Parts: sequence; structure tokens; C-alpha cells
Amino acid sequence: MSTIKEVAKIAGVSITTVSRVINNRGYINKETRQKVEKAMTAIDYYPNQIARALQKSQSYLLGVIVPDSNHPFFSELIRCVETYANDQNYKILICNSLGNSEKEANYISMLRQNRVDGIIMCSHTLDLDEYKKVKLPVISFDRIISPTIPYVGADNFRGGELATEHLIQRGCKRLLHISGPLKIDLLPNRRSDAFRLTCMKHDTPCRVIEGEPFKLTFDYYWDFIEQEVSNYLPETDGVFCSNDILAYALYIYATRHGIRVPEDLKIIGYDYHSFTRMLQTPKLTTIKQPIDRIGNALCSKIIQMIEGKNDNLLNNAIVDVELIIGDTT
Repeated sequence: MSTIKEVAKIAGVSITTVSRVINNRGYINKETRQKVEKAMTAIDYYPNQIARALQKSQSYLLGVIVPDSNHPFFSELIRCVETYANDQNYKILICNSLGNSEKEANYISMLRQNRVDGIIMCSHTLDLDEYKKVKLPVISFDRIISPTIPYVGADNFRGGELATEHLIQRGCKRLLHISGPLKIDLLPNRRSDAFRLTCMKHDTPCRVIEGEPFKLTFDYYWDFIEQEVSNYLPETDGVFCSNDILAYALYIYATRHGIRVPEDLKIIGYDYHSFTRMLQTPKLTTIKQPIDRIGNALCSKIIQMIEGKNDNLLNNAIVDVELIIGDTT
């Protein structure tokens, strides 16, 4: 079996330099890195990850719990997290809670048993006290859990403000917001706050309809529109949706029922993930969350916590959002 000493000898560098290349630690110039990597390839050397983990009491594993990895937003977020983690020599374990609190609790237990170094929490079905019991570095996406658990999110209030202002500027007089689950205190609820306040500022009649938590499929949204939203559409000329799949479902429903978009009804979504970017007809007007920046922030901050490089009490991050104007407003 090849050894690190052989790699160092072939590359003409010290064992310490080889170790720094393997662990991606410290500055190594491009030429030296290439020599080490070429030497590793020549003798088929692979670092013993298990031995490294035991030596450092680290697994170099991160747990990522999401509501549904099949959803375009979370699949793109996972890709961004995985890319950043890989650059730092970490691997990820992906868990789908599917909006089930028991599954989420079981996954947390499983991740602890598998000695992950930290958990990125993107699913929030449990009570806050349950998260506080986790004796690992934890970072949250879009939820404030406690002062000792940092969070990352986009500027949800600004997103709601941008969406509502845009609809009013487009001439809408009777607005509707289809929100996410307001019963759970999540940062995206600030979108609804901004919607109401902006409508009040412009003296514009408005209504909020609350969606069910953690049901993220097109079929659910279609049924929800039929059962909960359709009766309000004749008296509505602008709708701010909590996500792009809901906005697209509303567009299809409206056009099938003789409601012209954007002439009769203007629709704006939220997210601007891969699904939205692929749509050509229509091109949705939406609020862009910078998923790459969110993913990088989640991963970099959890690694900083694991490696003791940052004070997690001050490790929160809110990233900017942007209005993307399409064909639906």
C-alpha cells in the first residue's frame, strides 16, 4: 500500500507539504500542488479518511436535513452546499424529512450516531427545544432557533416589499398573498408582514391566504388553488405567491379558466430556482433568492463552527434578494 512518505519522496517535497495539499490547508503554490497530485496519481495513493477522522476526532461529514430534495429550491441548495463542502474536504449526508417531525427527530439521532461534525437544518417541523438538545454544531436555514444556533436566510421582508410594490406599480388595486405556513415562526413569514405593511402604506385592499406547511408539490398547489383560492380570483387583480411552483400552478389555473395573465391577473412568485429559469412560457416575474450564496454561507459557517474559527453567537447572515421581471406582471 502506498504511503504519504512515498508521495513526498516522488514529489520532492516534505511530508508536511503533502499533508497540507491533501487537507487543503495553508497556502500551496500551483506548481507544488500539481507535483504532489501527480505523485499521488502515479503510485495510486489515497488518503485514509477513517484514520484521519480518528486522529482528529472528526468525521468530515455534514448532515443536511431538508423537507424534500426533489423540490427545485432544495435540490439546488444541496448542490451548492455539496460543492462548497467538497472544496473543504467534507462530505454530506442528505436527509428528507418530508414535513414529518418524527422523521426529522430520527434523522437527527441517526446523524449523531454516525458522528457527523455538524448539521445544516433546512427542515423545521420540531419544537425549538428539540433543536437546542442537539450537542453538535447546528446552523439553521430560514429559522431563528436560539441565540446559540446561527441562521442564514435571504432578506424575506425586502422580498415581500419588492413584490408588493411591483404589483402596485403595475396598477393592481386588489391584492392577494398566498403565504407559507404562518403558524410556525419562520423567517419567510416576514414576506407576509411586508405585504400587509406595503398595502397599508398605499391604501390598497389586500388578503392573505395561508398555505399548508411542507406540502411543496404542483399537485398540492393545484388542489389548494381550486379549493382555497379560486373563489377570490374574480375580485383580485394581483397575486404574490410564496414560491415559483405555486405561481406557475396559479398561472395554468387562471389561463384554463379564461383569466388572462397579466391583463386580468398579475402574478409574482418567489425563489428563481432552476425550474423557473427553465420556463420559457411564461417567464415568471419573481423574487430571486441567491441560492448559491445561501448554500455557501450555510456550509462555510458550519465548518467555521466545527473548526472553532468563528463565534457562533454572531454568525448569522442575511443575503440580498432581487426582483426579476418576466411576463406575468
